[in-house]
Amino acid sequence: MKINEYMGFELIEKIENKELSIQEIIQSYYERIDETEDKLHSFVHLTQEKALKKAKTYDDNLKRGKSVGRLYGLPIAIKDLICIKDNLTTCCSKILKGYKPPYNATVIERLVEKEGAIHIGNTNMDEFAMGSSTENSCYGPTYNPWDLTRVPGGSSGGSGAVIASGQSIFALGSDTGGSIRSPATYCGVVGLKPTYGRVSRYGLIAFANSLDQIGPITRCVHDSALLLEIMAGKDPLDSTSVDIKVDNYTEEIFYL
Repeated sequence: MKINEYMGFELIEKIENKELSIQEIIQSYYERIDETEDKLHSFVHLTQEKALKKAKTYDDNLKRGKSVGRLYGLPIAIKDLICIKDNLTTCCSKILKGYKPPYNATVIERLVEKEGAIHIGNTNMDEFAMGSSTENSCYGPTYNPWDLTRVPGGSSGGSGAVIASGQSIFALGSDTGGSIRSPATYCGVVGLKPTYGRVSRYGLIAFANSLDQIGPITRCVHDSALLLEIMAGKDPLDSTSVDIKVDNYTEEIFYL
């Protein structure tokens, strides 16, 4: 199997068993992006140099017996309205051209800074999340990986397309009225809109504060459960986040 045909939890096992290095995995996903991006237009900003540098650091840490977090340097693509410190975050709008937030969203702190996912780029979306087809972006539309004449859904269509096409193993979207669920359905992948308050919205550039939620888009239920375990929980920076115990979602999955 090719690297981008595995599930996230399978790649974690291969890293733990020293069958693959993090650098090999990250490089493989960028090669897949090079093969497919001109047709799909899933990404609007890529961070290849930073990602490969971080992958080498994580491999070196593993050789020294140090922890690299629960996500083991696996690649994650971020919808272009979730703030990433000192990285372009533009909501796919000319209004925010060149904008680099001075802080990380809480989900970035938890997934990337704490648990070791590697941010590989920002995904295309309807401008300010106002759309359902990922055609309304200042960077141009994203195309459905299964049929380039069709849309990938929206507004998180770039995130749906990167997972369906094997350009990343994890992705984040946001959902106000279907913006995770629609791309997941159109692209044939797993998308989850968490219950309101389950995941912090701090650092999410809002469409509708009373409805917005950040959630995972992945190839399988196990990977979405893993991301939700890490993202969920009370955040003092978001007064609407709920102080309820976070369950071990991955342990509650039943396999037939």
